[in-house]
Amino acid sequence: MGSWSGTVVLLVTISAAVLSTPLINQLQPGQEWPQLVKQPSHESVEVISEKSTGEVEGELVIVKPQVDKTEPEDEGNEDEVTPEIDFKTKSLIEGKEDTQKVDYTGAQLWKVSTQKDGWRIVLSRLRRRNLISTWGTNGTTIDILVQPHAIQNVTNALKRENIPFDVIIEDLQTRINQENPPLDENEIELQDRRGHRMNWKQYHRLEDIHGFLDYLAKTYPAIISVKSIGKSHEGRDIKLLRISNGNPTNKAVFIDGGIHAREWISPATVTYFINQFAENFDVEHDDIKNIDWYFIPVLNPDGYEHTHVRDRLWRKNRRPGSGLRGCAGVDLNRNFGYRWGGKGTSNYPCSEIYRGPRAFSEPESKAVQEFFQNTAAKFSAYLTYHSYGQYILYPWGYDNAVPPDHNDLNDVGNNMAQAIKSVGNDNYMVGSSSNLLYPAAGGSDDWAKSLGIKYAYTIELNDQGTYGFILPTQYIEPVAKESLASLRVLAAAVHKI
Repeated sequence: MGSWSGTVVLLVTISAAVLSTPLINQLQPGQEWPQLVKQPSHESVEVISEKSTGEVEGELVIVKPQVDKTEPEDEGNEDEVTPEIDFKTKSLIEGKEDTQKVDYTGAQLWKVSTQKDGWRIVLSRLRRRNLISTWGTNGTTIDILVQPHAIQNVTNALKRENIPFDVIIEDLQTRINQENPPLDENEIELQDRRGHRMNWKQYHRLEDIHGFLDYLAKTYPAIISVKSIGKSHEGRDIKLLRISNGNPTNKAVFIDGGIHAREWISPATVTYFINQFAENFDVEHDDIKNIDWYFIPVLNPDGYEHTHVRDRLWRKNRRPGSGLRGCAGVDLNRNFGYRWGGKGTSNYPCSEIYRGPRAFSEPESKAVQEFFQNTAAKFSAYLTYHSYGQYILYPWGYDNAVPPDHNDLNDVGNNMAQAIKSVGNDNYMVGSSSNLLYPAAGGSDDWAKSLGIKYAYTIELNDQGTYGFILPTQYIEPVAKESLASLRVLAAAVHKI
């Protein structure tokens, strides 16, 4: 964990217990979008008051710090002095971007050993100076993005402490440029014949994804329906697709993707699931057909679009910045209302793990909360897809603790991991979020578990650091196929509840 510079002066926690009462389903045959039974919101009443210093960034340059699925960053030191900010970076921080994309030319991805004492202190110091940002970890190494101007300084700092490292990506912008090549003419012609643009041979813009959902609803109206459950900060729809045979005894599974904008493999995988179930529903196993499936492929539509048109490595939503620094965005996976504001979050708006001003402050997370409050569906599982690291994580994330039924979660998680390995030979680690990685409060899976949903998982998709967030398109279908195998395992488990 990073050090906290703010002094905690008050901490009052009233924990919401995990519900054991099954959720009631009053859905009648043929009725779509049930809205009959209110679900508990479980907004946290945890109160945290901190000295309002937050994090003070060092040298601010074009490549902004990114923190994801590693230990939360330091909150900084109120005595640090922030140097003058160049104009280009200042405009990015304030959310006043011009039409140019953020350029990562010269930035590198390094894999640093965490086996040597002192690595935390060294990386924390470099991060506070804005020379590096942390990406992912596998327990023995941690991936760091090194600023172009900082390569020699970071090299010296690591060598001084005899901390081993390897350069994984020598020029990040080159890798970004190669990540999502255009389609050939034959594939474009096939798109026109198909009636939609989705193909899982490239990463698609939001318009393509939403158009695909609408196409399926029109093509398979007996089993598929689509609706918007809310609007994002910038007015984009948060589209939810439902696949159901109308059986009133069905249990339900909720799946979201794209909470973190830069994790492109997540929406690609979720839309692959949707396509497989829609196109093959008649021949699917009963385990699939007798579940009501709810999918939100892109829960963070503004951030996702931002990664396509402005900054490939943007993580948060696009909440407008305010105050002196004016940093935009909230980490939606720190904004859900169970134990909101706790460990692994930041109250500093410029942080990549900024939790927001209050639980469910963001229209995207609020839309999910309100949907669950108003649905009559009997949700037995909640899966949220992320990248990267190859993990199957279950609650709790807010602290190093597990729910009473953690053995069930662990057993099913291991069966899912085995299914993945049997299809693609990829190894996924299984465990609680806080124990296997680090504590991070306000996650959607913790919140789902607090509602009494049996199987709640965060799935961290491929890879383990060769490409990180910039996973080439040739991996989309292999990753999605092995993930689909694990989803079938979960479906079988749901029917045994």
